[in-house]
Amino acid sequence: MSAGVPNGEAPPTIPVRHEPAFPNTTHVARREYLELVRSRLFHVSTVTLAVLAILVALLPIVARVAERGSVTQVAIVSSDPDLSKRTISTLDLLLNQSGSGKAGAYELTGLTDEADAIAGIDARRYDAYLVAARTADGHLAFQFHLGETAGDAAVQQLSIGVFGVAVLDFTARNAASGFRLPELDVLRQSGQGGAAAPYSASNSASRLVVGLVFGILIFITIVIYGMWVAAGVVAEKSSRVMELLVSAASPRQLVIGKALGIGLAGATQYVMILAPAIATLLLEDRISAAVLGPGAGISLSLEALSPTLLLAFLVFYTLGFTLYALIYAAAGSLVSRPEDLQIIALPLSLIAIIGYLQAILALTGGITGFIRFGSFVPFWSPFVMLTRLSIGRVEPQELLISILLLLGTIAVTAVFAIRIYSAGVLLYGQRPGLRAYIAAARHG
Repeated sequence: MSAGVPNGEAPPTIPVRHEPAFPNTTHVARREYLELVRSRLFHVSTVTLAVLAILVALLPIVARVAERGSVTQVAIVSSDPDLSKRTISTLDLLLNQSGSGKAGAYELTGLTDEADAIAGIDARRYDAYLVAARTADGHLAFQFHLGETAGDAAVQQLSIGVFGVAVLDFTARNAASGFRLPELDVLRQSGQGGAAAPYSASNSASRLVVGLVFGILIFITIVIYGMWVAAGVVAEKSSRVMELLVSAASPRQLVIGKALGIGLAGATQYVMILAPAIATLLLEDRISAAVLGPGAGISLSLEALSPTLLLAFLVFYTLGFTLYALIYAAAGSLVSRPEDLQIIALPLSLIAIIGYLQAILALTGGITGFIRFGSFVPFWSPFVMLTRLSIGRVEPQELLISILLLLGTIAVTAVFAIRIYSAGVLLYGQRPGLRAYIAAARHG
């Protein structure tokens, strides 16, 4: 075996025979699959991730339980006794549902001196205080002062509450003309030239959650299982098992078999993780009713999980993993020691991270021109296009172009990955220079 080759010269390679991929490919895939699913690491990680997935599904109920009985203390500061009384009664009606005392209730205290409210904030008697005043033209002006215990949710609810105070105050002072809230309809355009559909906050939130979950799943699949492909190649090289494998199967059969076997193991694990999590989500309303009592159920909208989106997830999961698995297999063949693997794997992980970050940006900031461009780049499209499908509108031709570009890139990558793999698996010790591998990829 060669300990190294002169820089610029192609390393020795295993001849790439053009025999059918089966049955050796299936033997390699079966071996990789069984070895992985029978390992202790697979069992422990599956149980751990399944428990975490169930806990995530139960987080809304846990949050409700933690908040039950909690009271947000708010001081209402105003020099106008009538305004102070009206503000307290309106906020109590809007925020506490006439003082029902449910989770997240607000206790409102009237004060005339702002210094007392500041002292109460410092002593943590109050979580926040609200200054209510009337301007010279008769309009109301409010000012929030938050303590360290007040969160964003409290600010949002109090903001809605003071709007109600202003509306009722205006109505009381203009009883003759009356006041009527404007009608507001929010629609979302469903497709090019198609009819707009009513906007649903629950559906929008569900789409964001589904897009986030799918993006995380594909990212973890590519990075973790891709690394397992590379680590398997390095382990076989370091233990000299590779010398036996290459005598029984061609590089093409080994690469395809490894990607297929480890990919199926990853799919198996995800089914075992998602099945209990989805079952928990479906039963979440009943669980919350049992824990929190009738009428306190939580209904998580799963309408965003359409068959089309699930099919798209399967397609992009398969194609994305195949592309990166081929690259990771070739990268693993370049090193002989497991500790050297991280040096080569880091750049590959960064490429995947860029695509994942684009998907997150799409969830939080909408579909920009750069995000749209990223959905067609083969190394990023498994993340970005799936996110676009989850939260936005994708034309059929855009989806077709993205998949065709991904398939074409996989075909080209497979040719070069197999050539590099056939050269790298026989090299031990000193790693040849970059030119040598470029020569192997061109002429292998």
